Amino acid sequence: MATGGGRAFGWQVFPPMPTCRVYGTVAYQDGHLLVLGGCGRAGLPLDTAETLDMASHTWLALAPLPTARAGAAAVVLGKQVLVVGGVDEGQSPVAAVEAFLADEGRWERRATLPQAAMGVATVERDGMVYALGGMGPDTTPQAQVRVYEPRRDCWLSLPSMPTPCYGASTFLNGNKIYVLGGRQGKLPVTAFEAFDLEARTWTRHPSLPSRRAFAGCVMAEGSVFSLGGLQQPGPHNFYSRPHFVNTVEMFDLEHGSWTKLPRSLRMRDKRADFVVGSLGDHIVAIGGLGNQPCPLGSVEGFSLARRRWEALPPMPTARCSCSSLQAGPRLFAIGGVAQGPSQAVEALCLRDGV
Repeated sequence: MATGGGRAFGWQVFPPMPTCRVYGTVAYQDGHLLVLGGCGRAGLPLDTAETLDMASHTWLALAPLPTARAGAAAVVLGKQVLVVGGVDEGQSPVAAVEAFLADEGRWERRATLPQAAMGVATVERDGMVYALGGMGPDTTPQAQVRVYEPRRDCWLSLPSMPTPCYGASTFLNGNKIYVLGGRQGKLPVTAFEAFDLEARTWTRHPSLPSRRAFAGCVMAEGSVFSLGGLQQPGPHNFYSRPHFVNTVEMFDLEHGSWTKLPRSLRMRDKRADFVVGSLGDHIVAIGGLGNQPCPLGSVEGFSLARRRWEALPPMPTARCSCSSLQAGPRLFAIGGVAQGPSQAVEALCLRDGV
């Protein structure tokens, strides 16, 4: 079992979900893991909602989603879970916004998004929900930024993002929302921008040094890390094909610059479409797709103190395209694709070493 700073990494395996799924929406609320919607074996969006009681390790069926959807965003607001956007059974973006009332076990419809969108990025701050970007019904990436006010049940417009995109990574740090990457159609975006919630203005930061799709992004100790992904050829390189990489790029928020870490500090495995998070003083990369014919089960961690990558215990179930969620010392990998849509629910945990 790999260790770091007197603490040990290990996997906790939970009972499998009653419903296998990929692109499910996940949330953690009051000791319960909620898994909502997603795509099942037939490849169609589900309305199925299930919750895992973390104390008893038992699954319970919840009232189904009013709108079947996959790839939606979820935000916890006290006793409610707000589900935003996604894609429906007709493969069209969804405008519906619905709230699950945990104490009552039922759903309520909320004010819809001003425009249907999939791949919306959401951030919660002080009880307000910020929705950024997305892809609309015409497949055009959006730049709109909206804020949801629960008391008034309405969406208000904010200044648009400088770079329209969907599926971006977002991080809340202080009074700023950082937006990194995403996609425009089939092309990955390299833009890195920040929205000041007090001044309500956008700042453009230097773009990612390399153009990669399905990279993993995480913020830790005042830096933003962009890991791995599928490297895209340059616009004038007609003979190159996309290929998996183990690239590590780091943006220092204080100094405002990117550093591409040397070859000796790249990830051990080339991977894309993987789970990424921060546990203790480690950046963690889990599973995904690589040069092998099946999903990866390998796990590695970058020690911020020792400045090196270390092998961590492998996934009990090798998968890619997992939904992920961090709750305290656990980083969950939920569902995803093994040989098909998966029911697996597993968490990499950081415990005191023994």
